[in-house]
Amino acid sequence: MDKIRFKQAQELLKEAGQSKTGSEKMKTPREGTINSLTYAEIMKSIIETEEFIYSSRPTHKLLQEDAEEFCGRLVDIRNKIDDILVEFGVLEKEDVEEKVGKLSERFIILTSKGNFKKIITRWGVEPQRIVVAGVPLEAEDMRILNPKIPETALEPIKKKISHVKNDISRKMEQLGVQEILVVVENDKSGELLAKRAVDLYEAKVMKRDNLKDVDILEFRKILEG
Repeated sequence: MDKIRFKQAQELLKEAGQSKTGSEKMKTPREGTINSLTYAEIMKSIIETEEFIYSSRPTHKLLQEDAEEFCGRLVDIRNKIDDILVEFGVLEKEDVEEKVGKLSERFIILTSKGNFKKIITRWGVEPQRIVVAGVPLEAEDMRILNPKIPETALEPIKKKISHVKNDISRKMEQLGVQEILVVVENDKSGELLAKRAVDLYEAKVMKRDNLKDVDILEFRKILEG
C-alpha cells in the first residue's frame, strides 16, 4: 500500500474510532493473518447483493421482503468483516451473550413458548423483559384455534388474556421500553399471537418452524435488524 492510501486508511480508522459508540472502538491495526476463506465469503456475498441494485432500478427502493433479505445479508457481511478486524486488533469483539443482552434492552419479548424463555435467558436476555403468553391476545381467537370451545370456557381465558396484556403494559412502563418483539413458531397459535401483537403494539415478529432450531447468532441478528 502506498503512503497516500496508508494515510487515508489511518484517517478512516481514526474517524471511525471517534464516532463509534458503546464499548466497540476502532483501534490502530496490529500485525495479523488474513482469513482468506472468510474474506472470500465476504466478497462473494457483496457481489451477490448487487442483484438488489439491478432489480430495484431506477429508484433502488426495496419492498419489505426484499429489504429484510438485503439487510440480513449486509449484517452477515458486517459480522464477517468484524471477525477479520478482530484478528488485526482493530476491534475488540464483545461476548455474544453480552451483545444479546444489550440489544434486547430496547424490547419486551413476547413468546408463546415457555422453553424459549429459558433459552434466551441463558443467552443474556433479562427474564423481566420476557412475557410468555399461553393464550391469544384476543378471546375471539380461541374460537379459531378451537371452534367447539364453550362460552363458559372463555371466561377464564379472558382473565388470562387481561393478565398478559397488563404484564406487557407494566413491563413497558417499568423498563421504559416502547418496542415489542414477538417470537413464535409457524403454527396457527403463533400466527394469531403475532398478528394481534402487530395490531396492538406494532410489534416486530420473528417466526420459525421450530424455535429449538434458533441459535444465539440468529437471535442476535433479529435483535439487530
